[in-house]
Amino acid sequence: MNQTDVKGLDANVLGRFDSIIMAIAGSAPAYSIAASTAALVAAVGLAGPAALLYCGIPMFGIAWAFMYLGRTQANAGASYAWVGRSLHPIFGYIAGWALVVSATLFMVAGSLPAGSVTLALFNANWANNVGLVTIVGSVWFITMAVMVMIGIRITARVQWIMSSIEIAILLVFAVLAIIHSIGHAVTPFSWSWWGFSGFHGLAGFAAGGLVAAFYYWGWDVSANLNEETKDAKRTPGIGGLWGVLVIFILFQIFTVVTNVSLPAKVINANSADVLAVLGQVIWPGIGGKLLAIAVMMSTIATLETSLIQVTRSLFAMGRDHTLPAAFGRIHQVWRTPWIASVVVGLVSLLLFIMSNFLGSVSTVMTDAISAIGLQIAIYYGLAGLSVVVAYRSILLHSWENAVFIGIWPLLGSVFMFWILVQSLGALSGVSIAIGFGTMIVGLIPMAIYWAKGSSYFRQPFLVDVTKSVDADLDLKTGTF
Repeated sequence: MNQTDVKGLDANVLGRFDSIIMAIAGSAPAYSIAASTAALVAAVGLAGPAALLYCGIPMFGIAWAFMYLGRTQANAGASYAWVGRSLHPIFGYIAGWALVVSATLFMVAGSLPAGSVTLALFNANWANNVGLVTIVGSVWFITMAVMVMIGIRITARVQWIMSSIEIAILLVFAVLAIIHSIGHAVTPFSWSWWGFSGFHGLAGFAAGGLVAAFYYWGWDVSANLNEETKDAKRTPGIGGLWGVLVIFILFQIFTVVTNVSLPAKVINANSADVLAVLGQVIWPGIGGKLLAIAVMMSTIATLETSLIQVTRSLFAMGRDHTLPAAFGRIHQVWRTPWIASVVVGLVSLLLFIMSNFLGSVSTVMTDAISAIGLQIAIYYGLAGLSVVVAYRSILLHSWENAVFIGIWPLLGSVFMFWILVQSLGALSGVSIAIGFGTMIVGLIPMAIYWAKGSSYFRQPFLVDVTKSVDADLDLKTGTF
C-alpha cells in the first residue's frame, strides 16, 4: 500500500459554522426556488407552502436520523456506511448508489441554469442560446470541479463567500417581498395554502411531496464531510439540522410571496428562473439582477457540494472495494479523492453537453428533478429506517429517544417511501426510466464486487450500535 492510500482525507478542517454553511449550500435555496417553483406549481398549484411544510416535517426526522447515525461512525460514505451496518449491506449499497446517481444527475441539470443565469446578467437573449449556455455552464462546472479536487480548505472558503452573498440577498428580498405583497397582491393571501384541499387527492399530495423533497435535498453534504470535520461524530449532524431549519424558513417565505406576486402562467413561462422574475416585480430594474446573482451563486455553490457528495461517496466505496479501488486513493498533497473527482467531472460534463441538445430547458429540468426525487426518497427513507433499527434497545429509555431517534425518523422514512410509490402514476415515462434505470445499473458493480469477496458485504447487519457509542450516552436516562 502506498502513501497516498494511507494518508486519508484532510481531518479537522471544518467547524460547526462550516457544516451549517455547507448544509445550506447543499440545498441551494435560491437555485431550488428559481428552478423548482414551476414544477411545484404544476403539481399542486397554490398549495406549494403546504407541500413544503408537510415534506419539511418528515425531512427534519431524516435530519435527526443522520445526526444520530453520524454518532456511531465517522465515514465519508455516510448513508452508504450507516445503512449497510444497520440494515444490510445491500441496502447500504443501494443508498450509496442512489446518492451518487442523484447528485450526478443534478450536476447535469444544475450546470444548465449556471450557464443561462450568468448569461442573462449581460444579455437576456444569450440565456436561450444553447451553445453559449453549454460553454458557460461547462466553465463553471470545471471551475468547481478543480476547487473540490485541490482541497477542502479552499473549497470551504469559496463556499463561505458564495453562500454568504446568496443568503444576504435572499434575506433582503424576503423583507422587501413581504412589504411589497401587502399592497400589490396578484392573488390574495390565504391560510388555505397550508391545507390539504389544494392537493386534490393523495396523488397530488405525493407529486407535491416529491418536488418538495428535491427542494430540501442536499443538506446532508455535511454528513459526507464528517471525516474532514472537527468533532466528526457530532458537528456534521448539528450542521445538517440547522441547515434544514434555515432553508425551511426561506422556502416558506418565498413560496408564499410567489403565490401572492406571480400568476401561474408567468411562473410556467419562466420555469428556468422564477426568482429573477419575482425580483423584477418586487424591485423593478435592479431586483431581477440581484436575485439572478443569488441564483448564480447558489447554483455554483451547490454544484460544488454535489461534487463533494459524489466524490466522498465514491471514495468510501472504493476504500471498501465495492467499486474500483482507484476511487479510494487520496492525493498526497491535496488530501482529496482526486481520481474520483476527475472521473465524476468528466462523466458529468459529457452528460451535461449531451443533455443540452436533447430538449428544451424546461423539459430537461422537469425530467431531471422528478428522477432525482425518486432517488432522494430511496436513500433518505433507508436512513430514517436505519436509525430506528440501530438504536432499538434504547428507544424507550426516555421520551426524547422515542421521539427524536424513533418516531420522527420513522415518520420521515415512511413518508419518503410513500411519496416514492404514490408519485409513480403521475410521472412521465422518461423520469421513471431515468430514476430507476440509473439505479438498476448500480446492481451490476454491486454483484461484481460482492462476488469478489469485498469485506463490506460480509459485515454484520441489524447491528445494535448503542454499545459503540456508550461514551456519548447519559447512562441513567439513555439520552444523548
